Amino acid sequence: MAADQLKETTVSTDPVFSGKMISLQVDTVKLPDGTLATREVVKHSGAVAVLAVHEGRLLLVDQYRQAMGRCELEIPAGKLEKGEDPLEAAARELQEETGYTCGKLTHLHSFYTSPGFADEIIHLYWAEELSAGEMAPDADEFLEVHEATLEEALQHIAEGRIADAKTILAVYIWQLRLTWETAVR
Repeated sequence: MAADQLKETTVSTDPVFSGKMISLQVDTVKLPDGTLATREVVKHSGAVAVLAVHEGRLLLVDQYRQAMGRCELEIPAGKLEKGEDPLEAAARELQEETGYTCGKLTHLHSFYTSPGFADEIIHLYWAEELSAGEMAPDADEFLEVHEATLEEALQHIAEGRIADAKTILAVYIWQLRLTWETAVR
């Protein structure tokens, strides 16, 4: 079946909630066979995440995540402000959360976190030419900076200490990059 034959057409949208980070709506859609169904959709402005390796160690932040009910080791990341350029946001988040600035940011990939019910997209960047500086977290952000070798990061994944998709993806990209660099030498 061709993709256009799978398309759902929005018939109506019912806004349910609008908050600081997300909004929720219920869409009534017309399915390819002509029947109607409902879709609960979380709207989000998008986010950035930064894979930053300094002297062979991945920069991570440890912070409490209310939704998980525990602390989580993650790569630096944050929400895009309305109209903000993702590249600028990535540099901002890296500095705010770790204190590091970088001379070069390269876009690696953009991906959806949960396309079954949310439109949140994360733009993942590789940071190079890092320089240490002062952290400047948001007023409601309490975190600690950690560094991990590739082996330590993989162990954190195995133990569930790193459990979010963006950080797992970043660790595996780092691992692939190191493998590739070793192979071409």
